[in-house]
Amino acid sequence: MADPAQALWHELEALDRPTLAALFADPARLDRYCSTLDLPGGAIRFDWSKTHLSPDVERVLGAIAATMDLAGKREQLFDGALINNTEGRAAEHAAERCVGSPTSVVEAEALHARMKGLVEAIHEGLLGDVHSLIHIGIGGSALGPALAIDALTRDGADVVVHVVSNIDGCALEDAMMACDPATTMIAIASKTFTTTETMTNAASALDWLREGGVDDPYGRVVALTASPDKAVEWGVDETRVLPFNESVGGRYSLWSSIGFPIALALGFDAFQEFLDGAAAIDRHFLETPLETNAVVRAAFADLIYTQARGCQTRAVFAYDERLKLVPDYLQQLEMESNGKSVNAAGEPLTRPSAPVTWGGVGTDAQHAVFQLLHQGTHLIPVDFLAVKIPGHDLDPLHHHILLSNCFAQGAALMAGKAAAEGDSLGGARAYPGNRPSATMLCDECNPATLGALVAFHEHRTFVSAMMIGINPFDQFGVELGKAIAKQIDSGSGEGFDPSTNALLAAAGIGA
Repeated sequence: MADPAQALWHELEALDRPTLAALFADPARLDRYCSTLDLPGGAIRFDWSKTHLSPDVERVLGAIAATMDLAGKREQLFDGALINNTEGRAAEHAAERCVGSPTSVVEAEALHARMKGLVEAIHEGLLGDVHSLIHIGIGGSALGPALAIDALTRDGADVVVHVVSNIDGCALEDAMMACDPATTMIAIASKTFTTTETMTNAASALDWLREGGVDDPYGRVVALTASPDKAVEWGVDETRVLPFNESVGGRYSLWSSIGFPIALALGFDAFQEFLDGAAAIDRHFLETPLETNAVVRAAFADLIYTQARGCQTRAVFAYDERLKLVPDYLQQLEMESNGKSVNAAGEPLTRPSAPVTWGGVGTDAQHAVFQLLHQGTHLIPVDFLAVKIPGHDLDPLHHHILLSNCFAQGAALMAGKAAAEGDSLGGARAYPGNRPSATMLCDECNPATLGALVAFHEHRTFVSAMMIGINPFDQFGVELGKAIAKQIDSGSGEGFDPSTNALLAAAGIGA
C-alpha cells in the first residue's frame, strides 16, 4: 500500500530552508515555540524556538498528521484500543497514571494499592529489618527504576536500592558486596518471568542469601511481573507477587509494579507524585489541540530533521548530574519503539524511522563530543535538559557556571562564528552555526517533574511513530540474537558462519 502522506513528505523536503537567525526575525517566534507548563512538581519551560520549526513546516506536518489520523490515534491510545496491532494488545501505560480507559484505571489503582500495602509493611518492619533492596531486571525493567533511583535518592532513601541488569556477574557482585544478606530483599522484575539474564541473576542472588545465613531466601523475594503464576511456580510467595497488566509494555512499565523499588526507596507518597507528574503530561497531550501541543511540537521538530534533512542521530545532554541517566533511558524508549523498517501493516517503510539517540552529561560532554556538534560535517539536533534549583548546598557559583554553559551551547550552535579576517588558520576557528537545539528547563528535580519528563518523551515517541505509520509498541528486533544465544547455550546451534564458529572455539564455548 502506498504511503498516503508521501506527497506531503516530499513537500516538506522541498520547503525553503531559512536559517535560524532569519527565523528569529519574526518577533513572535519565541512566544510561538516556547511554552511553560505548570505541573505538580513545578513548571517546565519547553523551548523549541532554536529549531527549524516555522509556520510553513507546521502547515505541512499538520496536513500529514491529519492524513495519518494522529488525533484519532491519540484517542485510541487513551481509550485502551488495540493500538499495538502486531501483538493484539492495547498500550495502557497511561492508565497506570489514572488517565485512560476507566476499567483499566480501576485495575491499575487496585494493583497500586497492593504494592502500597507491601511497601508500607516493609517500612514498618513487618518483614524484618530491611535496609537494602537488590532490584534485578533488564531493559525497561531496570532502566526506569535506575533513572528514578539515581535522580531522586541523592539525599538519602528509606531503603537503599541497587539496580542490577547486566548478566555479567561483576554487576551482581558489586551489589551484593554493598549489602548485608540479613537485611536485604531481592526484587525480580520480569514481565514474563522467563528472561534469561534476569532469572540467572535471581538464582545467584538466592544462593547469596542462603550462603549469608538466610533460612528462607524465597521469603526475601518480591516478584514484579505480568505473569504471576510463573513467579509463584518459581517459588515466590503469592503475597510477595506484584502483578501488572499485560498491556503495559516493558519500556513503559516503571509506572506499574516495576516502580516498586522507587516506592520502597522514597515512600509511596513520592511514587504517587511521580505518577501525578506524568498524568499532567498525559492530560496536556490528550486535551491540547495539536497545533499548540508541546508534545506534538517536539515530535514535529524531530521529524524535520529525520524526514527532510537526513539527520540520523539526535543528541540529549543533561546539564544536571541527577538527570545523567536520561540519555540512557531515552535510547531504549526511542530506538526500541521506533527503530523499525516496516509500517504497522508489515510493509517496508518508504521513510526513515527513528534516529540514533545518544548523549551525555554537561559540562563533561563539552570537552569530549561538542567539537563534532559545532564544527563537524554532521547536522545533529540537540536537546538540553536543565534544572533551575541545584541539587547541592555548595557555592551557588557551581550551578551558575553549569547553567551558563548549558544556555551558551545552544546560543553558539545557533549563531556560529565566522573566521576572523586575516586568520592564518582560516576555517579552523570558524563555526558554521544554524545548528538546532531545544531546551527543557525544569524548576526543580523532584518525583513529579521526573515523571512529567518521562511521560513527555513517551508521547513524543508515539507521535513520531504515528506520523510515519509504525507500531511503537512491539520490539521483535530484540528476539533473533537472544534465540541464537539460547541455541548456543543448549548446544543445539549449528551452521553458524565461520567467524562465529571461530569465536566460540576461541572462547571455549560449545563442543
